[in-house]
Amino acid sequence: MADSTSGGSGQGEKLQYFQDVTGVDDPLLAEQILDAHQWDLGAAVGTLMDKAGDGGSRADLGRGTSSDWEPLPDEATGLLDRGLAPVSVSPDHYGAPEVFGSQASRSNYDRYQGPPPTFEGPGEFHERRGDQGSSVPSGTAEAEDFLRKFEQEYGDVHPNFQMTSFMDALRLAGQQFKFLFVYLHSPEHANTPLFCERTLCSEPVVQFVNENFVAWGGDVRSSEGFQMSNSLKASTFPFCAVVMGSSNQRIALLQQVEGSRSAEELLSTLQRVVEEQGSVLVASRVEEEERQLNRRLREEQDAAYQAGLQADQERERLRQEEFARKAREDAEAEQRKREEEEAAARAVQEAAEREAALEQRRREKAMALGAEPEKGPDVTQVLVRMPTGERKERRFQNSTKVSAIYDYIDSLGLLDAVKYNLVTNFPRVVYGPEKRGQTLKEAGLHPHASLFVLVEDN
Repeated sequence: MADSTSGGSGQGEKLQYFQDVTGVDDPLLAEQILDAHQWDLGAAVGTLMDKAGDGGSRADLGRGTSSDWEPLPDEATGLLDRGLAPVSVSPDHYGAPEVFGSQASRSNYDRYQGPPPTFEGPGEFHERRGDQGSSVPSGTAEAEDFLRKFEQEYGDVHPNFQMTSFMDALRLAGQQFKFLFVYLHSPEHANTPLFCERTLCSEPVVQFVNENFVAWGGDVRSSEGFQMSNSLKASTFPFCAVVMGSSNQRIALLQQVEGSRSAEELLSTLQRVVEEQGSVLVASRVEEEERQLNRRLREEQDAAYQAGLQADQERERLRQEEFARKAREDAEAEQRKREEEEAAARAVQEAAEREAALEQRRREKAMALGAEPEKGPDVTQVLVRMPTGERKERRFQNSTKVSAIYDYIDSLGLLDAVKYNLVTNFPRVVYGPEKRGQTLKEAGLHPHASLFVLVEDN
C-alpha cells in the first residue's frame, strides 16, 4: 500500500476528497481503495459507485473498514474510459487559493490580471452505466435525479436548477445573456445539510440566483457531477462556481466558492460577480444586437431589391395578361348567360315535377286515410293548428298510428315544409319519428288532442 503521508500533500488531498465524495469514513479503507487504483480518483470513485449500484448501499461501503476491503481486479481501473474521466483544466490558470479561516474562495478577477481561466466542459452525452438501451442523455437523467433527491431532502424552495446536462445549461445561459451558477452537491459531506438549508435555499439567495443566473446542480457521485468537480478542481464542499461560455468551446471560470458560507456571504459574492463581470454580458448583448441589426439591414436591402425586381416583373405580367383577361371575361360572361338560361329552365321543370310529386303524394295519403270515422268511445278527436294559424280538425280511430295524422296534414296541401313535427303544448311533447309508430291511445292522444305544427325545414 502507498504511504499517503510520504506521498506528499497531493495524496493527502486526494484521500480527503475521496472521503468527501464517497462517504468512506475509515481513512485506512479509503487509502487502500485508492492504492488499488494507483491513486486514480476517477477510477476509484467509479468502481465504488458501480459496486454500490450492484446491490450494496453506499452507506454500507462507507461504514466498512480496511479489513473488509478486497483489492479490485485491474479491469476496474478502466472505468474512466466509460465516461468518468475528469475533464482537464490548464494548470497554468490556477494559483494557490485564498483562504479565509477554514474555508477557501477562488476568484479569477481577484487573482488574475489576464483573462479568466478556462476549461473544457464534459461531453454533451455520456454513456449511462448499466443503462445501455436508454435514449435519455445521461446528463439530463442525472440532473433530474439530483433535483428530485434534493427536493425530497430540502423542499422546493431552491435555485431553479435546470434539468439538463451541464453543456445544455451553459448554452441556455448564453442565450439569455446570463452567467451560469454551478452547485456541486456532496450529500456525504458534514457541511452540506446546513449549507443547503440556511444558505443555498434561503429566500434572498434563491431570488438573486433565479433573477441573475441560470442555475445548474450536479451530484458529485454522478458521472457529470464528478467530472465537473474535477474540471473545477473542487477541493472541499459545499462548492459553488460562476462560469460562462468562452471561445473555442471552452468555459471561463469567474468565481469559485468552496466550503460552508452564510447566506449573506454567498449573496455578497454573487452580487460582486454580477457587478464586476456583468459588463461582459452587456457587451455580449450589445454585440448580438448589432449582429441582429446588421442582419436585418442586409435583409431589408435584399428585400427592397427583390421587391423592385418583382414589381417590374409584375407590371410586365399584368400588361401581358390584360388582353387575355378581357377575352376570358367575355367568354365567361357568355358562358354565364347560357348557364343562367339553362338553370332557369331547369328550375321551372324541377318545380313542376316537385309540385306534381307533392300532389301525387297528397292524393295517395288522402286515399290511405280512408273515410273519417263517426264519433264513438274508440274514436279520437284531433285538432291541428297550422303555422298560418289555420285550424284543421279530424277524427281517427284510437288504434290509428300517429303517422296517420302526418298523412292527413300532408294530404291537405297547406304546407310547403319538407320537415316538420307535431307538438302538444301542455305538457310539451314532440311526436317525432320515434313516436310515429305508436297508436293514438299509446301516445296519450285519446280521446282528444290539440296539436300544432312545428316546421323544421322549408
